[in-house]
Amino acid sequence: MEFYSIASGSSGNCICVGDDDTHVMIDAGISGKRIEEGMNAYGYTTSDMAGLLITHEHSDHISGVGVISRKYGLPIYGTAGTLASIKRNNSLGKIDPGLFREIKTGVNFQIGSLDIYPMHISHDAADPVAYIVSSGNKRIGIITDLGYFDENIILHSMGLDAMLVEANHDVHMLEVGPYPYPLKQRILGEHGHLSNDTCARFLNEILHDDTKHVLLGHLSRENNYPQLAYETVRVGITMGDCPYNGSDFPIEVAPRSEVSRLITV
Repeated sequence: MEFYSIASGSSGNCICVGDDDTHVMIDAGISGKRIEEGMNAYGYTTSDMAGLLITHEHSDHISGVGVISRKYGLPIYGTAGTLASIKRNNSLGKIDPGLFREIKTGVNFQIGSLDIYPMHISHDAADPVAYIVSSGNKRIGIITDLGYFDENIILHSMGLDAMLVEANHDVHMLEVGPYPYPLKQRILGEHGHLSNDTCARFLNEILHDDTKHVLLGHLSRENNYPQLAYETVRVGITMGDCPYNGSDFPIEVAPRSEVSRLITV
């Protein structure tokens, strides 16, 4: 299996995951042109995708959905709440109703050779999910936009070979930064985003001997720095309750607006 991030951040998100037979796109929160350029970086085109999986309806995850659907006719997978919100979003333009595929939180579904588990997460959206994508005995998790992690998220994230996990903000930067107080409270709350420190605590729960790669994603432009996220998570693993050091695993930061390295497991 392989995956890469075309964009990951508060201003846009798009991830590609697949195996030798099937690839899917997770979120389309950037322009169709940027998505196509990102696909081309590793020899793919948007038309090679077997489906578009939406985590939730916020604009940084769906702004390109209308363009992509009209040009390529990709099936659009999402929970009932997410799809209803997309259908009400006039800024996306007309989308063929026949492209929508409703999925249920906590119920696996298949796209080609991929088995996909939509995992409930806490975020201020209609019915948001993270996705665990499996092929054979390999599993990749795309886990962002969650206010907190719980036992259910830990359970379904155990045994991942690789993952993109949210490290959205540094708490101190957010607290002293320019955001208005209600927005700060939203981000810090149970329906907001994982901080660097909380990301490290989450990884302490799910890292295992066969973890191949950790990609930190959805970094805030205003309230984080890539090196700060990396160091905070690395030290948090080393000083945490798990038996590992932060240097035991490849850890990278997904660029906010550029294509990441292709990660293969």
